[in-house]
Amino acid sequence: MSQEPEFYCAITFDFDAMSSWIGSAKSNNPSMISRGQLGAIAISRILPLLNRYHMKCSFCVPGHTAYAFPRLINEILEHGHELVHHGWVHENPADFDEAGERRILDLGLEALDKVAGVKPDGYRSPAWDFSIKTVDLLLEYGFRYDSSCMGHDFYPYYLRQGDSWTPDRAYVFGETVSLIELPVSWGLDDFPVSDFVLGMNEGLKAPSAIQEMWQGDFDYGMDNCPDGLFTLTLHPQTIGRGNRMLMLERLLEHISSRGARFVTMGEYASRWAAENPLDQWKAENPDLTGEYAIIPV
Repeated sequence: MSQEPEFYCAITFDFDAMSSWIGSAKSNNPSMISRGQLGAIAISRILPLLNRYHMKCSFCVPGHTAYAFPRLINEILEHGHELVHHGWVHENPADFDEAGERRILDLGLEALDKVAGVKPDGYRSPAWDFSIKTVDLLLEYGFRYDSSCMGHDFYPYYLRQGDSWTPDRAYVFGETVSLIELPVSWGLDDFPVSDFVLGMNEGLKAPSAIQEMWQGDFDYGMDNCPDGLFTLTLHPQTIGRGNRMLMLERLLEHISSRGARFVTMGEYASRWAAENPLDQWKAENPDLTGEYAIIPV
């Protein structure tokens, strides 16, 4: 992406607040739902830390959260951070038909526009799930990039439209399209390793163990993937607790000391697209477009 290869780091925040407990956990328990409120408390801890490292980050915000905490959403914008579409109430798109998924996209866009006057370029699905129509809809709605899929680790790729599969036939690759994927990983997400949810998620790993895992991935990318991107997914209600904040500060100090560049996802997507036009990328990545795939008759 430059004459002198660099390495980039996108620290992203899914500011779900109460929506994840309402939409994903489908809870009607006031105590469980109250866990999301800590996300609002944590914003005042997170923003000064980001300022200290002169970082601009991407905040993925459900429409439900934007309406609940409009002052905080605008404070995030005032600090120069990017807003990303993250559903309406953290619902799984795969649970809806096409009309329902359109409604979710519309509600999220409407909320971000009303609260902050923003039409986001990027999308991140709640729980990183897609329906078979999600790519079609994201293209139709004019999104430039997505950050929900896991088909690479340190490099973006162009998504495909119309893949098909069944257990008893060969995989059929669809058309490679202009929607850029900035891939994610459950191993680079704070929720699975940190938050305890009875009967659902064990969490409660030591901050030192979490830092070792994340730092190891970062160091590998820094040393082996020139012009690549390390994408970390954090939730204010999770990372905002004291011992996690101290761990995050240690990690940011390490990343900074190694000379990686902090970027928003939108900034990196623009840089990458300029250096990787769709047709050129397809020619250079035939395995990812299905060019060599065999479909037995």
